[in-house]
Amino acid sequence: MVSSIKAYLNTYTNAATLAFYRIAFSLMMLLGLIRFTLNGWIDKFYIQPSFHFTYYGFSWVKPPGTYTYLLFIICGLAAIFMAIGYKYRLAAITFFLSFTYIELMDKTTYLNHYYFISVIAFVMIFLPAGSYFSVDAYKNPDRNFGNIPLWTIDILKFLLAIVYFYAGLAKLNSDWLVNAMPLKIWLTAHTDLPLVGPLMVKSWLHYTFSWFGAAYDLFIVFLLINKRTRAIGFIFVVVFHLLTALLFPIGMFPYIMIVSSLIFFSGSFHKKCLLVLAKITHLPQSILNSTKSYIPRYKTTYKPTLVLLSAFLFIQLVLPFRYLLYPGELFWTEEGFRFSWRVMLMEKAGYAQFIVTDAKSHKNIIVNNEEFLTRFQEKQMSFQPDFILEYAHFLHDHFQEKGVTNPEVRVQCYVALNGRLSKQYIDPKINLAEQNESFKSKDWILPFQNTIWGL
Repeated sequence: MVSSIKAYLNTYTNAATLAFYRIAFSLMMLLGLIRFTLNGWIDKFYIQPSFHFTYYGFSWVKPPGTYTYLLFIICGLAAIFMAIGYKYRLAAITFFLSFTYIELMDKTTYLNHYYFISVIAFVMIFLPAGSYFSVDAYKNPDRNFGNIPLWTIDILKFLLAIVYFYAGLAKLNSDWLVNAMPLKIWLTAHTDLPLVGPLMVKSWLHYTFSWFGAAYDLFIVFLLINKRTRAIGFIFVVVFHLLTALLFPIGMFPYIMIVSSLIFFSGSFHKKCLLVLAKITHLPQSILNSTKSYIPRYKTTYKPTLVLLSAFLFIQLVLPFRYLLYPGELFWTEEGFRFSWRVMLMEKAGYAQFIVTDAKSHKNIIVNNEEFLTRFQEKQMSFQPDFILEYAHFLHDHFQEKGVTNPEVRVQCYVALNGRLSKQYIDPKINLAEQNESFKSKDWILPFQNTIWGL
């Protein structure tokens, strides 16, 4: 066993694959940041709101006002430096820290692909991605390595496999497979599409999309790994993600996954791509001719890096299953839902009316959420319990400053899940100001009273 691991760690492969992924990933990140800026979302999501929902343990992460633009500029510059391989390690660290800080500034904007980017960016810090076809390698030929350890590419493949396979496992539930939910809701909203619009109300199409989506996520990695089926697999990748980009507003995620899937292709394929890029940019082809192998420094950083990344992979494997530690229906309580690659499984809508009570006079104040939240924030808050709790504490502090004695905060909240009738969500008798956020189960969430079978 030990000898097999050592043999694997000493197996080398073409560095072109990692260099190509570095360029492709970084350019996609740059495009995503530019898109976010041009759409005015920096101002809309981070500067305009007077209140921001934070992640548990990261309440200290706040948007720095108008300097948020500077944060995006730093992140964009880091992406550029990563792409060209200039001061690669520093650029990778800067990108990871700046992008993750942006991600943590407001929980309202959480998306699975933002988390995926942070995961990949963290791992890229420790990989020799700047040792080939880069400014660093060109300026210092001694650091130009044409061969790198195989595991530095396999770890990225493994992370991509986790995303796909876990997303497929999550779709093995009765709402998705038996009821075609929530696709039945989403697809019927596209009847205005030319030619295919009338098909969007057909039940057979809803089930076709549901079952194909589950099968795709579960088996696409196996098609990409196998050399004989790789081309067919990549065609599926392109078609599947272009379709999702057309039908659903999920931003850059489809394109990121298409580009990321290219990592499964051979090193010779990536070297040809880099050769074309070199010709287009008039770069000397000599930077592609290195036959040297990357030799890690075992005693200083290599072994600690292997231990750290092994622990990180273990966390990625087990974290999505933390929901098993909580009672109740996961889709209802959402305890353990985030960071688990449960992609596009729910359509939830909620209504939340907060009542603040003066503990001394017992006078009630009906809260107008629009005074404190944007419409997008209010929408997200209305069906997510940790949002509701954080907002309740904000209301407590706000009205206490206004002179209300020991404000009690309660909520009349109703939520509809995947086409079901709306039901009361939060115990209206509970003073949420007395409840604290923690990893414990939130027993003030009312029972689901239905069953969704599956993983």
